[in-house]
Parts: sequence; C-alpha cells; structure tokens
Amino acid sequence: MARIFITGSADGLGQMAARELVEQGHQVVLHARNEKRAKEALTKVPGAEAALAADLSSMEETKRLAAEVNQIGSFDAIIHNAGVYRVTGYATGAEGLPLLLAVNTIAPYILTCLIHPPKRLIYLSSGMHLSGDPSLKGLQGDQPLASYSDSKLHGLILAKAAARNWVGVYANTLDPGWVPTKMGGAGAPDNLEQGFQTQVWLAVSNEPEALVSGRYFHHQREAHYQLKADDAGVQEQFLDLCEQISGVRFPEN
Repeated sequence: MARIFITGSADGLGQMAARELVEQGHQVVLHARNEKRAKEALTKVPGAEAALAADLSSMEETKRLAAEVNQIGSFDAIIHNAGVYRVTGYATGAEGLPLLLAVNTIAPYILTCLIHPPKRLIYLSSGMHLSGDPSLKGLQGDQPLASYSDSKLHGLILAKAAARNWVGVYANTLDPGWVPTKMGGAGAPDNLEQGFQTQVWLAVSNEPEALVSGRYFHHQREAHYQLKADDAGVQEQFLDLCEQISGVRFPEN
C-alpha cells in the first residue's frame, strides 16, 4: 500500500485518479482550493485519508500547504495535478502574479522544494508544451507573464530538473490528452479513462516501464516532447528564476 498526495483532486482528473487509487487500497490525501471544496472532496472520494485546503494562486498558502503535507508524514508519491487553463482577463494571485503562472508554475515549484521528497513525483503537462518558450522570458523581469503552453513546458522542465538532481526519486511528466473534463470541455476527443490512468500507473506501478525518471508520457507510453527541457542550463535557469519569484530555493539531493 502506498500513500499519495494529489493536488487539485476535488474534481476532474485528480479526483478520478484519487478514486482509482483508493479502490486499489492505497492511502490518498486530497487537495482543494478552499475548506468547502475540501469537505466536498472527501464525500466524493470515500476512503480518502484526508483533504487539505490551500489556494495555489497564493505563494504563502502554498508554503503552508507544504508544511501541512510534511506534518502528515512521508509520501510514496505526489501527483502535481492542479492547474488552470481558461483565465479571464489579467487575473492575479494574492502576491500579484498572473494566476496561470502562480498556479501552473510557481505552486508546483514551491511544493516540490518544500515537501519532503517522495519516492515518485508526477507532473501533469500537455501536448501544448511543445509551443512553450524555452528561453523563459516570461519568468524574467519585474512583471513575469507566461502563456498556458509556457506553463506546461515549465512543468516538464521542473520534472527533468528533479530527475537530474535527486537520486532515488522517480520524477516524470505526463500529457493526459485533451479529455472531456471541466478544463478540457465536453467536446474534447480523447479517452477520459486513459487521461487519469497514467497518473495512477506512474504513482504505484512496479512495471519496469514506470520505474524510470525524467521521462514524458502519454497514455502510459513515452511520447515526443520539447528537447530543450533536457538542457541542464535551461533547467538551472528555470530553478533560479522560480527562486527569485518565490523566495524558495531548490534543495540539494
């Protein structure tokens, strides 16, 4: 039996992965953006161990969430599932960061840095990361800004950096596909079941294909990704820029 923490597991793919993992007999800790949604999440995923509440658009709340996860104890896997796609206007988080950048890039960075490293790290990306900007210009300057594609590339770079720096941790990224969730829309063409099963597989499977690190998957198979993410210089630049924004340093192995 494994213990898994899943961000953004009050609905969508995160909730589906949580249900599947609970049904398989694993301990699952859920996450939602506020207390009301956290309570609702526990009713929707019967058997979950707990549900934590934190707004990932706030760096301070994200840091508090990391501390709460550490208080619970050690985890075998952490799935960084939370994300936003459609953002109205120039919406910002508590510290003034663009909402998309705060939730999709900085929150997983902070949680990766501050939560005691698990045995497995799983990050949700997207095929749209292929059009993300590897120069990382959107993270630079006094007014950082990034597109959705940029933020999905950031997740891949973060996973690659963790895989390179942390011996003994399996850190991987996956593209769930364009699936019919609240984020993807009812007309999305990809298979919903396959959309969350790769999360589950990477979190708990002992198949040799899952016991790898620094890989990018689509439906349990390695897939094409932006090769600039493999560049150690790009990874170090990304970690430095995230540290400048968040005040949190990426730890040594």
